[in-house]
Amino acid sequence: MQAQRLFRRKSATLLIDEAYGESRLMKKSLTAFDLIAFGVGATIGSGIFALTGTAAAGQASASKDWISTPLINFMLGSPMGRDGAGPAIVISFLIAAIACGFAALCYAELAAMIPVSGSAYTFAQAALGELIAWVIGWDLILEYAVGNVAIAVSWSDYFLHLFHGLTGLQLPLWLTTDTGTALTRIKDMALDSPQRTFYSSLTLPDLFGHPFAINAPAFFIVAAVTWVLVVGIKESAWVNTLAVAIKVVIVLFFIIYGAMFVHPENWVPFAPHGLSGIMGGAAIVFFSFIGFDAISSTAEETKNPQRDMPIGMIGSLLICTVLYAAVSMVLTGILPYQRYANDAAPVATALQVAGNPWAHLIVSVGALAGMTSVLLVFQLGQPRIFMAMARDGLLPKFFSKLHPKYRTPYIPTILTGVIVGVSCLCIDIGQAAELTNIGTLAAFIIVCAGVTVLRKSDPERVRPFRCPMVPLVPILGIVSCFILMLSLPVITWLRFFIWMAVGVVIYFCYGYKRGHEETPYVPKEDFPDNNIPMP
Repeated sequence: MQAQRLFRRKSATLLIDEAYGESRLMKKSLTAFDLIAFGVGATIGSGIFALTGTAAAGQASASKDWISTPLINFMLGSPMGRDGAGPAIVISFLIAAIACGFAALCYAELAAMIPVSGSAYTFAQAALGELIAWVIGWDLILEYAVGNVAIAVSWSDYFLHLFHGLTGLQLPLWLTTDTGTALTRIKDMALDSPQRTFYSSLTLPDLFGHPFAINAPAFFIVAAVTWVLVVGIKESAWVNTLAVAIKVVIVLFFIIYGAMFVHPENWVPFAPHGLSGIMGGAAIVFFSFIGFDAISSTAEETKNPQRDMPIGMIGSLLICTVLYAAVSMVLTGILPYQRYANDAAPVATALQVAGNPWAHLIVSVGALAGMTSVLLVFQLGQPRIFMAMARDGLLPKFFSKLHPKYRTPYIPTILTGVIVGVSCLCIDIGQAAELTNIGTLAAFIIVCAGVTVLRKSDPERVRPFRCPMVPLVPILGIVSCFILMLSLPVITWLRFFIWMAVGVVIYFCYGYKRGHEETPYVPKEDFPDNNIPMP
C-alpha cells in the first residue's frame, strides 16, 4: 500500500483542472512565434561562440585522476581525454540534434496533451507517479539554477571585454570575479606582464581578515532578468525576442561574411579521429541544444498551447540545428581545426585571422545577447516548475502564489534570482556545471518513457499532436540520451547521485506526507472563458 502511494499518478484532466482554476489563471500572451524565440533563445547561447572550437579540436585531460575520465571510457579502459571531431563536427551537431529531436517529439505530444506548467515534472506526475515526478523536479534544478550560475558568470566575462574594448577602462578585479578566481589570476600574473595594467587594482580588500572578491556584473544581470520576469510574461517575451534577433543577425553575419575566407583544404581530413571523434564531439555539442524543454514550462501562458507548443519546440530545434551546422562548417574552413584547441572564442579568432580587428567586439555583442536570452528563459522555467510542485504539496504552498497584478509566480522567481545572483557573486562552479547536462539528459529520458506509458495507460486521451512511431521514437530517445550520459566524467555521475539522494531524503521528510493531500477538484463549468484547453 505504501509503495502504491509513492507511485500515485494524477490524470491529465485533474492536472489541467487544477492549473486553470480561476485563482490560478496566468496571463495568456505567448504565440507560436514567441515560443520559437524562447526556444532559440534558450538554445543558442555562448556555446555557438565558445563550444564549437573545442569540440572540433578535442581536449586532452589535464588530470590523471580517474574521476576526470568520461564514464564510457572509464568502463572500457580507454585513454584520458577526448578526441576532436575535426571538420566532421557538423556531423556531431546533426547526431546531437537527432537525439534532441527524439526527445522534442515526445515533449511536443505531452505538452499539447497536458498544457500545464512544470515541464518534465508535470509529465512524470501524469505518467510515472509522484516519487519519480519529485525526483525529476529536483533534477531540473540542476538544469536551470546551476546552469544559470555558469551562464551569468560567462555573461560577466564577455561584458568586461566589451566594456574594456569600448571605453579602454577596466573595473577593479575584486568587483568582477569570485575570490578563488581572483587569487589565482593574481598569483599567475607575472610582475612584468602587460596584463598587469589590465586591471585597475590587483589587491583584494579584506573581510574579517580574509581577502574577498565578488562578481558584480553577474549579480546585476541576474537581478535585471529577475525583475523582467516578475513584471510579466509579455515583457519577458519582448526582451527575449530582441536578444534573439541580435544574436541571430550576428551569427548570420559570421556565416555569410566568413564564407568568403573559407579554404576547402582545411576540411581534409574531414574526420581525423573517425567515429570516436564524431561521437565525442556529439557528446559535447549536445549541450548546446539543452533548453528547448523550457518552452513546455510556459504552457499556461500560451494562447493556443495545443497547437503552438509543438511548433515552438520542433521549430526552434530545426532553426538552431541549421545555424550550428553552418557555423561549424565555416569555422573549420577558415582555419585548420587544430588552431581552436583551448580557444574560448573560436569565432573571434577566425574573424581576427581574416583581418578584422573589430571581430572581438562583434562577438562580444552577440555572446552577450545570446547569454542574456538563455539566462532569461532558464530563469523563466525554474519558478514555474517550483509552482507546479507546490500545487501538488511537494513544496510549500506560497511557491504557487501569483502576483496580484502581473499574474506571475513572483515568489519562486525572486527566490531563484536571489539564489543564482548570490551564487554568481562568490562561486566559480567549474566542473559542477556539467551537472546541468546530466540533469537535462535524465529529464529527456523520463519524458520519452512517459509518452510510452501514457499511450498504454490513457489511450483514449485526445492528443492534438502525436509523436510518430511510438514506441520506437521514445526508445531511440532513451537510448541516445543514455549513451550521451555515459560520455560524461565519472565525477559528474557521483555528484548527480549525491544530489538525487539528497532530493529523495527531502521528499520523504517533507513531500511524502503533504504530497498525498487531495487537491479540490474544480469543475470545468467554473472556468472563465480564457481559451483554456480542455481534454
